[in-house]
Amino acid sequence: MTLLVVGATGTLGRQIVRRALDEGYEVRCLVRNFQKAAFLREWGATLVRANLCKPETLPAALEGISAVIDAATARPTDSASIYQVDWEGKVALIQAAQTAGVERFIFFSILNAEKYPHVPLMDIKRCTEEFLIESGLTYTILRPCGFMQGLIGQYAIPTLEKQAVWVMGEAAPIAYMNTQDIAHFAIKSLKLPAAENQVFPMAGTRAWGAYEIIRLCERLSGQEAKVSQMPLGLLKNVRRVARFFQWGWNLSDRLAFAEVVASGQPIDASMDQVYETFGTDSSETTTLEGYMQEYFSRIMKKLKELNYEREKANKKKVPF
Repeated sequence: MTLLVVGATGTLGRQIVRRALDEGYEVRCLVRNFQKAAFLREWGATLVRANLCKPETLPAALEGISAVIDAATARPTDSASIYQVDWEGKVALIQAAQTAGVERFIFFSILNAEKYPHVPLMDIKRCTEEFLIESGLTYTILRPCGFMQGLIGQYAIPTLEKQAVWVMGEAAPIAYMNTQDIAHFAIKSLKLPAAENQVFPMAGTRAWGAYEIIRLCERLSGQEAKVSQMPLGLLKNVRRVARFFQWGWNLSDRLAFAEVVASGQPIDASMDQVYETFGTDSSETTTLEGYMQEYFSRIMKKLKELNYEREKANKKKVPF
């Protein structure tokens, strides 16, 4: 089976590529920039230049493809808007997959997207789900809550560097999941009849609040975090201002999503049916404690090595 991975250079996409290659799939990656995606070619994937915002480039990328795994989404820094990438681009991709006779289509949405029609990205994800379901393609829709990988930059690094850790209002507890675990479910769904034309949540072992994560980082690093709270009112005002400028549209749309996180409503779901369907044991899912423990163990070891080398170098400079 030959796979086309869309969004292959992203946090989740690269884990999907890695997992697929490890399991013996032939992997093709749709990319806009060969230089930025060079590491994927080094892993063994084939790169094909195409762009979701340029539908005419998609047919060639889909030639000979058996399954598509779509993990792409617009970045806040992209020149194209969320609407252009996550709606128009995805519609074009689904239509091109239909024409190419693709056998399976795996799409990543967001948990509870249907509950927030006023949030652009959530509403677009919901609409894309419906478009895919009505397309006639054999699909599997996976709905993650949040990625553990994002917690490193948000909490771990600021704590280590004694920088501000920003918390938004009464931040909702979120059942973060390791992207490696999500990739496992995505690849397994390709050959699982029970996953055909189904929608599954992707949630971690439990939901964690912002202050719980901060306390965990403090304990594992041995340092006290500098916590700063961003009022929800300020967040909304920044979003309104950003909407006045074209360069701020993606930022504004992302801030609207941040309001969902700041609402205080838990972002979580039961995974019992998912584990049963996929024949996976819940004990195999990475816990947030385990993930952060591994990160801090590696980083603290590296810091000790750097300090040792620095002290060793300083001793050599002493003339006696």
